[in-house]
Amino acid sequence: MSGILVVLEQFEGRVRRVGLEACATAVRLRHGSVSALAFGAGADAVAEAVGALGVEQLLVLPDAPFDRYSSDAFAHAVAEVVRQVEPSLVLFGATAFGKDLAPRVSGLLKAGLASDVTGIESDGDDVAIVRPVYAGKAFQRVRIVGTPKLVSLRPNVQPVGVGEGPAALVSRPAVEVGAPRAVVTGTERNDETVELTEASRIVSGGRGMKASENFRLLDRLAAVLGAAVGSSRPVADEGWVPHSYHVGQTGKVVSPDLYVAVGISGAIQHVAGISNSKCIVAINNDPDAPIFKVANYGIVGDLFQVVPALTAALKAHLDAS
Repeated sequence: MSGILVVLEQFEGRVRRVGLEACATAVRLRHGSVSALAFGAGADAVAEAVGALGVEQLLVLPDAPFDRYSSDAFAHAVAEVVRQVEPSLVLFGATAFGKDLAPRVSGLLKAGLASDVTGIESDGDDVAIVRPVYAGKAFQRVRIVGTPKLVSLRPNVQPVGVGEGPAALVSRPAVEVGAPRAVVTGTERNDETVELTEASRIVSGGRGMKASENFRLLDRLAAVLGAAVGSSRPVADEGWVPHSYHVGQTGKVVSPDLYVAVGISGAIQHVAGISNSKCIVAINNDPDAPIFKVANYGIVGDLFQVVPALTAALKAHLDAS
């Protein structure tokens, strides 16, 4: 038993970034051959995308019931592919898709699973794994006993890089799963909603924004920065923004290069969701706000004065450069 299998997540025919991160991680670890598993149509495009990163083989399950996600059908299919390929390591993304699928596969295979992993390195014939615990206040080093080892990677943490390899060889394993008990019949996507887990820059607002219409300030700042817009939980609960904007331990856990927290006090649940951000900038009129304890840079002031001034200064700088 050797090699690594990456279970890809696709949306509208495109491989989600976390899948590419997992492929790049698998190639970096290089425990034997590297394969990826894709579902649905568009295999050729997927083969080029993952092949460029060094994936040697793409396994495709193109037919029904794999055109729409089904927990039981996908779990049995992945488990069967793992039995056929016999990898030592299986990588998932720690997204809604991966968090639902990986534990089911783990149960079917009776294999160990480390979830929401932020670090993974080769250690001889084994892998050393790091994952956050206690709402991001500590990091746990774990090892998985036995094979295959299942790992779900937190999005936007592992580097992807640019590859120029040939397209991965496509093969279609024979898998029978029977009729699924439940399937996703459709997906609705808000055109204004940006996938926060994949964003490299995020501007988020909290109760300090005072009203939903004031989020226009953040929209303008985000447009200048090329950022996504998020929020704290109370703001989403109040209906000022859609719940898809909610960043935090009970919302979306993010790992951007830049996180700008505007009018957010810094409750522990919110901080847990942004702890892997590379740079945190906090804007708040309370100098004792907890958010300043985790921020790399802090501005104490009235956000209704600071944000427009910051937006204008950034725009002027970008226009001049």
